[in-house]
Amino acid sequence: MHLTILYHGNCFDGCASAALFGRFMAEREGSRLGGVVHRPMAHQQGDPFPADAFTGPLNACVDFRYSANPGLHWWFDHHASAFMSPADQATFEARGSPQHFWDPRAPSCTGFIARTLRDRSGWEGSGLEELVHWAELIDAARFPSAAVAVRLEEPALKLMTLLEATQDPAIPDRIIEAMRQRPLAWIVAQPWAAEALAPLLARHQAAIELYRRSARLEHGVVQVDLLGTGLESANKFIAYDLFPEARYTVVLSEDRRRTKVSVGSNPWPTAPRTHDIAALCQRYGGGGHPVVGAVSLPPGRADEARRIGAEISTALGDEGT
Repeated sequence: MHLTILYHGNCFDGCASAALFGRFMAEREGSRLGGVVHRPMAHQQGDPFPADAFTGPLNACVDFRYSANPGLHWWFDHHASAFMSPADQATFEARGSPQHFWDPRAPSCTGFIARTLRDRSGWEGSGLEELVHWAELIDAARFPSAAVAVRLEEPALKLMTLLEATQDPAIPDRIIEAMRQRPLAWIVAQPWAAEALAPLLARHQAAIELYRRSARLEHGVVQVDLLGTGLESANKFIAYDLFPEARYTVVLSEDRRRTKVSVGSNPWPTAPRTHDIAALCQRYGGGGHPVVGAVSLPPGRADEARRIGAEISTALGDEGT
């Protein structure tokens, strides 16, 4: 029996969730589990699941949206925008599956899975404490300062950077497999990880300089347009390191798969957050959490991304909304 794990791709929490759940299933099923296949998922407008997503004998989805497909056997998510429609949420609630779990209050999906499996089945996941700790810290942006998140000195933050930027499909698989058993420092030190990470760290420094030149702060919102710069993504905390007084960020980016409007709120605010970012992004077919979210468009939609980014920036800058 093979297990397919669909997970939030290019995301530390998504990969850590896949690793933790894969470890649980391997220990629970033993030799009956013939192997594990990992399939990264990306948020998009409409149904993000491919037609063959749930055709395997055993299918799980972690840190990603719910599907009413009966082939979804296990599901864990913590996003406020976990359901694509009210009908999907109604199906989830009506089924009451003992293997489908959702908690939008959870800081990370990895921690949510670990706590759920411990409480429901007594599984402790020995040795995975470091993985859970960093998933909770990273996904909830609970760093002590923006500088810690931008300097990338910790192994977990280097892996976060690698996972968010890599286009090599083999690297997330190797990281997920290693996360099941190995310390994060061991993974970062492996030649295949270190070699892939080196140019990304150099690009990170270039991104900081690009932000210094192009980011602008208006009405408490940092706006950054990376479209056409060749920089596909950047550390989301750079803006708060450069503009500690900012309340929100709106970043436009693109790669070969999508055009993206990323929206975030300052984890170290000087004024309280007054907007639900997930709800704001859902107006445009996106989603996320109350504190961070995104809208994904097809590639080549720069004009539409700029329009959406401007509208979201205006809404975030309006304290009365």
